[in-house]
Amino acid sequence: MSTLRIGNASGFYGDRFDALREMLTGGELDVLTGDYLAELTMLILGRDRLKDPSAGYARTFLRQLEECLGLAHERGVRIVTNAGGLNPAGLADRVRELADRLGIPVRVAHVEGDDLTAQHPGSLAAHAYLGGFGIAACLREDADIVVTGRVTDAALVMGPAAAHFGWGPREYDRLAGAVVAGHVLECGTQATGGNYSFFQEGDVRRPGFPLAELHEDGTAVITKHPGTGGFVDVGTVTAQLLYETGGARYAGPDVTARLDTVRLTQDGPDRVRIDGVRGEAPPSTLKVGLNRLGGFRNEVAFVLTGLDIEAKADLVREQMTDALAKSRPADVRWDLVRTDHPDADTEETASALLRLVVRDPDQEAVGRVLSGAAIELALASYPGFHVLAPPGKGAPYGVFEDVYVPHGAVPHVAVLHDGRRVPVAPAQDTVVLEEVPEPPPPEPLPPGPMRRAPLGLVAGARSGDKGGNANVGVWARTDEAWRWLAHTLTVDRFRELLPETADLPVSRHPLPNLRALNFVVEGILGEGVAAQHRFDPQAKALGEWLRSRHLDIPEALL
Repeated sequence: MSTLRIGNASGFYGDRFDALREMLTGGELDVLTGDYLAELTMLILGRDRLKDPSAGYARTFLRQLEECLGLAHERGVRIVTNAGGLNPAGLADRVRELADRLGIPVRVAHVEGDDLTAQHPGSLAAHAYLGGFGIAACLREDADIVVTGRVTDAALVMGPAAAHFGWGPREYDRLAGAVVAGHVLECGTQATGGNYSFFQEGDVRRPGFPLAELHEDGTAVITKHPGTGGFVDVGTVTAQLLYETGGARYAGPDVTARLDTVRLTQDGPDRVRIDGVRGEAPPSTLKVGLNRLGGFRNEVAFVLTGLDIEAKADLVREQMTDALAKSRPADVRWDLVRTDHPDADTEETASALLRLVVRDPDQEAVGRVLSGAAIELALASYPGFHVLAPPGKGAPYGVFEDVYVPHGAVPHVAVLHDGRRVPVAPAQDTVVLEEVPEPPPPEPLPPGPMRRAPLGLVAGARSGDKGGNANVGVWARTDEAWRWLAHTLTVDRFRELLPETADLPVSRHPLPNLRALNFVVEGILGEGVAAQHRFDPQAKALGEWLRSRHLDIPEALL
């Protein structure tokens, strides 16, 4: 069968608006996908639905489609998107109305069954992560546009591939190859130089969006349209493969992909071949993401400038004692962020930030009683007193957690363009998910002179969030650097380099084919991104902090 060319035009709700047009006009495509959902997005859409029951989908997609539906129809490009969010049927209806208004004959189908909110009282949104066979069922019945709710991000690619090549549910190696390609595409320009440790090696001012050339045997080539910005090499693909993953088994509803079998090869300029991917039966349960309102949050950032920073911070803490005792918020956190420099040549670089963050189920406990007390100190506290924002009332924050349910508990249904409802069977075979035994380490480097230097001179990293946990993928660029990294960056050394992780559970997962180590830090993000637990609530920069840390590195690698 012919090569299937699948592109991506969105990695999140808020991604580059023009990407849909750019991908449709930039080169040949068979299918164009758009990923709009994340844990935080589901909370945002849930709050939208509280205000308007007919809402709950990514409205940006409709505006993009209004500009590009004619282009997609003329070029024969099918569109698959999870922009349906909490209301895929509603978005599918809006797309049909748009097509009728524009006079463009398109067949619109959608996938539903993921919404389990009614079974989880107290949640704002509870949605199972469905696989790709509902999408495949829609495409096999000639849908031009498929709208889904909460499917796995990689399902947007795996579903079209299964439909095109006629794969069955037990063809695990082929399915796993498509899942890996889908994982590379799902975050858009992160595969083409965006958010990349070695970004200075190419022009990433406006990276092009990625596409995959998929083959019947499950192999793929990651590339981008000619003439677009950014670059695709083994490093950019490795970085995205490690993003928001854990161990060697990357489990999904349809297949468990073995990341330790992935082989990456440069296949020409801006082309990386993915092959060797092995697949296994999926686990017996589906992940369900629960989003609920956790309470209310408020923050005051005091600016401390010049001398005696620590003493100024102590004074503010003491002055706020009475207000905190009066309002008694459930959670109080002070952080002194030392952004100040001695003998600074600008006021901003002479200043530090003292952040007070409070949380409580009661909005009043974190509202103007507290923020007003902070402002009342304006003429009665440390010299140079000011804050970054005026007082405000507490804002709601969300909490994310995941639970697991049997496959059969979720009514996965493909709703075709003609209204027929096709049930999608759950996985036929399942296995208990277990960790892969740790592979033997490579031969260590011979002894030699060492130099104190940042880890990032010899290794790249990418980090991200999964609920309250963070992952940090670290990879070496040469075999010699891998031999050193595998022996040096132990869990203990990781904790030493990132002291914030010292008291948290940390696991290490070697992936020798990728010359990579993947670390999972449990609980560092508290109750998830919407809870704003830490300065970097999605752990996006945790990997770059690690790369900036100094340790003894063999001079032969520098």
